[in-house]
Amino acid sequence: MNNWQELEKKYYMKTGNRVPVTLVRGEGARIWDDAGREYLDFVSGWAVNSLGHCHPALVKALTEQAKTLVQTSNQFYTIPQIQLAQLLVENSCLDKVYVCNSGAEACEGAVKLARRYGSLKLNGAYEIITAFNSFHGRTLAMTAATGQVKFQVPYIPLPLGFKNVEYNSIEAVREATTEHTCAVMLEPIQGEGGVNVPDEDYLASVRAWCDEKGILLILDEIQTGIGRLGTLFAYEQYGIEPDIMTLAKGLGSGVPIGAFTAKDEVCVFVPGEHGSTFGGNPLTCAAACATVSFIIENDITANVRKVGQYFTGSLNNLQKKYPFITDVRGRGLLLAIEFDREIGQDMLNACLENGLLVNCVKPDALRFMPPLIIGNSEVDEALGILDKSLSGIDS
Repeated sequence: MNNWQELEKKYYMKTGNRVPVTLVRGEGARIWDDAGREYLDFVSGWAVNSLGHCHPALVKALTEQAKTLVQTSNQFYTIPQIQLAQLLVENSCLDKVYVCNSGAEACEGAVKLARRYGSLKLNGAYEIITAFNSFHGRTLAMTAATGQVKFQVPYIPLPLGFKNVEYNSIEAVREATTEHTCAVMLEPIQGEGGVNVPDEDYLASVRAWCDEKGILLILDEIQTGIGRLGTLFAYEQYGIEPDIMTLAKGLGSGVPIGAFTAKDEVCVFVPGEHGSTFGGNPLTCAAACATVSFIIENDITANVRKVGQYFTGSLNNLQKKYPFITDVRGRGLLLAIEFDREIGQDMLNACLENGLLVNCVKPDALRFMPPLIIGNSEVDEALGILDKSLSGIDS
């Protein structure tokens, strides 16, 4: 048998630290490594595999489309792309869609659209306010937008035009707004930043401020969208509507795809001002159509609410047993626990040893992003493994 991890060291650029397991097959919420060992997957490709691994609806859509048409270019009309745009518009508050390849591309497109709007409608305004501890992607511009110094320092000087401010502070947004501001871009819940949940009135206050100043509100729903929080989109839970919204991750349930959507009055691009060779190709769009349709038609968001509530309650019970768990937070099936010390990596390793995949989102916190189709039984199994792993930590 090949030593895949040694081959990776020889041939692949090291841009991150991997968990020492080589995964080869998945089904539902379970995945197997190259030694045949089974794991319960509560990482889901970083909140990507919304229907779990190799869901029949996704496999069917990919198989049928792969036998029909895989790629043309955006020089031509293709049916799955139009069907996906229709599906997203008819089930959201937005009016137009552009399909791309990833979350970073979706955020890039949203920023370009906002800047073009600022150029045409706001006397050349171009600055975008984002939040500390946010994450909007790893392109150079999105590194500047992402309010985390650890991502920014290696690439100084960064592109201009972004202001990072305190998250969950309407005053910080107000103070950062100038005549150069064209938009505010926020995650409804910060995922990579630690599953940080804002006050209930925060997004509504930002929406009201944007309306007052005539600037745009961009919601980055790459992690929170497509059912992850218990509604198809997170904005529905906050009683607001964005001007632009970005999507990716769970949109294709494992197939690389992103999109940004916008209100009609914001869609100021003209032909030639934006584009993509692979964006919106028939194969990925067919996968996304199958994913979103299955979630809507089978009311998967109701399952997310039900199981998410059960999962949260179970984590709260675990906190009572282990006082060094200082916080349980999140919504739906995007949850985290925080510790009073930096044991996140130790806990990840212990969970791995016991057959559970989790994410060490911060040195002192674990993040859980299971497939949206899991039931209480998988939660019980995960909690049993987590309990066993926690029992080895000194209080």
